[in-house]
Amino acid sequence: MTSPGGLLSAVCVAYALRPGPKHTDGTGIDKLPVTGPVEAGPLGLAGDRIGDLASHGGPEQAVYAYADEDADWWAERLQREVPPGLFGENLRTARVDVNGAEIGERWRIGGADGVGGVLVQVTAPRIPCVTFADRMGEPHWVKRFAQGRRPGAYLAVLEGGPLAAGDPITVVHRPGHGVTVADIFPGLPADMARHLLDANADPDVPFTLLPKMLDWCLNQTNLSPS
Repeated sequence: MTSPGGLLSAVCVAYALRPGPKHTDGTGIDKLPVTGPVEAGPLGLAGDRIGDLASHGGPEQAVYAYADEDADWWAERLQREVPPGLFGENLRTARVDVNGAEIGERWRIGGADGVGGVLVQVTAPRIPCVTFADRMGEPHWVKRFAQGRRPGAYLAVLEGGPLAAGDPITVVHRPGHGVTVADIFPGLPADMARHLLDANADPDVPFTLLPKMLDWCLNQTNLSPS
């Protein structure tokens, strides 16, 4: 199954850390749009800085995607612009249902007719933190962001390559288990965790949980790896 029609509207990178509220060397949340292609690989975008490696980054959080449509929704409610990179996202998308994407869904960015380009897999929702709250400067931001139920999605990079604004985005695989990014935000309910584990174990469902999400599901259902 392929579902074309999406667009990469901006690619954002933090080339330097800035001071943040945590006791770390700084934060890489201050991402800005760049012109020209940026190489995407298993650990994210070339040159992109991450301050808190214990909480951010890694293969299952290599890239953070947020939708133009959701940014516009927040801009209306906050009465301020929400330009690309403000939420710390690497990729700003258009015409892609980021929060309605299923866990394990795969997108191809760039290329043509679903071939070539960069292949990414939706892994988890973004969970707001104190650094995000500090960045926004809005009262009760963590709670408000959670209530908005528009978290955006972390992506794993399965096949790397260059990314640039204007690249097409095609949904090339949707597992069919029905558990979306929004469904498990701001927390993973036990029934959803069990459903994902069942889908992961079903040979007829074309879906594989990546290690971090697998551990989260197991913890939420009080199970341990077999």
